[in-house]
Formats: sequence, C-alpha cells, structure tokens
Amino acid sequence: MTTRIKFCGLTRVEDVRAAVEAGADALGFVFASGSPRQIDPAGLDLLLAAVPAAITPVALFRDAPAEQVAAVLARSPRLLAQFHGDETPEFCAGFGRPWWKAVPMGAISDAALANHVGAFAAAGCSGFVFDSHGGAQTGGSGRRFDWSRIPAAVPAAVILAGGLSPETVAAAIRRVRPYMVDVSSGIESAPGVKDHAKMRRFADEVFRARTD
Repeated sequence: MTTRIKFCGLTRVEDVRAAVEAGADALGFVFASGSPRQIDPAGLDLLLAAVPAAITPVALFRDAPAEQVAAVLARSPRLLAQFHGDETPEFCAGFGRPWWKAVPMGAISDAALANHVGAFAAAGCSGFVFDSHGGAQTGGSGRRFDWSRIPAAVPAAVILAGGLSPETVAAAIRRVRPYMVDVSSGIESAPGVKDHAKMRRFADEVFRARTD
C-alpha cells in the first residue's frame, strides 16, 4: 500500500509551499473555534491559491453551525470536509461534499467503536481519521493512542493521526498500513508554525516505509 501524507493545521503560505515541495497529498486547514491553528475564510483563500490541483485541501470543523460549514466549503469546490466533533452522520452528509470523520480514540470504548464507524460509513463517509482526542484531550496534542484498537475491517479509508512525528511515522505505517498519515504538531516549531525541515524528514520517513 502507498500510504499518503496529510499535513494539517497550516496557517501560512510559506508552509503550504514547503508542504507541497515535501510531497504532501493533502493539506488541512482548521476552522475549529479555539484552536491555535484556526484560520478565517479570507485566510483560506490565500492559502488555497498556493495548493496545486493534484493536492487535496481539507477543511476541518469541530461542532460548527451548518451555515459556517457551508460558507467555508462554498469558497472552493476543491475542499473536502473533515468533522472532528460530535456531529451526527446526517449532519456530515448534508453538504454535498466528500467528507471524513475523526474518531475520538481517547474517549470511545471498544464496544462502541464498530457501531460508530458503521453508522458514519452508512451515511457516506469516505475516510476515518483515527485520532487520540476525546474527553479532555483535543486534536493536535501530539499524543498517540493504542494503534491496535483500530478495527480490522474499516469500510472506508483509514487515516492515522495522533502522536505522529518524523521519529514515529515509519513504525506507524508498518504497524497499521493506513491509507494516509495525518500530522500537525509533530512537524511544528510552534502551534500553527510548521518546521520545514521536520516536514521533509516526515515525508522522507513515509517514503522509506512505503518500500518495506
């Protein structure tokens, strides 16, 4: 499997350009209130202008009102939506765009996990972002979860997040074999400020793991 790369939480044009040069397949832009990586719609327009057509831009929301989600997505037909809160399957499916759902591995029980994934898959979810958030733990923390908890059969793309860095991503790929790895804090010098050297190292480790 050729694991793809998503760099998330980009806030600066120079970081978008560095991510493109490093070999990213998707770039995430955060609209979650209270996040240190949150951008506004006008800022999104500047960032999207630096994203080539071959790379997927992803707009990340957390329990945002429907009108806010719709307004952001209306700024570009290229945007894929990622929902990171307590949104229902029906809510996520209501915007006429491909969408991913983050799974709160820091809060959800093993007993509830299969039903949770199944309900969102039935609504049309094309990818599940398995992340360490949940409870008091928010996304972008740099903490990992027990990768063995990911269900063996997921009816959509598996996107692995949480605690990934240039030092851990190769082992994660070998263990999980995800469709995509998703990193934010693991490639930063400060929240929302990407470290270009770390981005290149992260991508190099992904490329190396692909050949194992």
